[in-house]
Amino acid sequence: MLISVCLRSTAYFVGQILSTLLLGPVLLAAYPLRFETRYALANLWVRFNMWMLETVCGLKYEVHGLENIPERSGIILCKHQSAWETLALQAIFPPLVFILKRELLRIPVWGWAMATLEPIAIDRQAKSAAMKQILKDGEERLKSGRWVVIFPEGTRVAPGQKGRYGASGGILAHRVGCPVVPVAHNAGEYWTRNGFLKFPGLVQVRIGPPIDSTTLNSSEINHQAEHWIESQMAEISGFGPYARTLSSSNAPTVLQ
Repeated sequence: MLISVCLRSTAYFVGQILSTLLLGPVLLAAYPLRFETRYALANLWVRFNMWMLETVCGLKYEVHGLENIPERSGIILCKHQSAWETLALQAIFPPLVFILKRELLRIPVWGWAMATLEPIAIDRQAKSAAMKQILKDGEERLKSGRWVVIFPEGTRVAPGQKGRYGASGGILAHRVGCPVVPVAHNAGEYWTRNGFLKFPGLVQVRIGPPIDSTTLNSSEINHQAEHWIESQMAEISGFGPYARTLSSSNAPTVLQ
């Protein structure tokens, strides 16, 4: 079993590298074109890699709550466990941009290509400047019709663990008045943080009802998103911090 997983993971890695070397220069050459065109080209890479994960590695996924995605662009607050969701979100949602550390854009080919998709690249060491940039660039991206992905825990967290949820998502949403869509998944159980091996299985993705940021303050937005995500994680994996108390909890929820 493990030998098979190693071989399949290696085949996927080779396919990922080759597709990056092929499509990366195309994206760079397409930089003068409209964002929509560049995004469509990048999505070819995303869908190829998702296809490789499914057919080569046996890693499939199932989405619940697609009807909860509103027409208007907003903020996606998503659990962050592995690299899987950075691919899957692009296949599931309309055009989006990520908030990421600017060092990633220096990676040869992949980072240069990513830069053409206009992510919000921040200096994580300069927290005050980073927050200002998230608010400024985030508002600009949202008003241009793009979704903004924020991993509120800031970094990848192993299954069964929970990081501290940052405030930037709620602050940006309250400032712009856009919907916030919480997303939970258990991809880290099949593709671990910084892991090379991709184990076969079915990733559960749950998209929650949009949170109305026009009627809540930033703290309330973050609280509702955090509670929904973590309560879903308890159901999906059984490792969430709510696992032992979910059945008896009377805390408010945005589940519909």
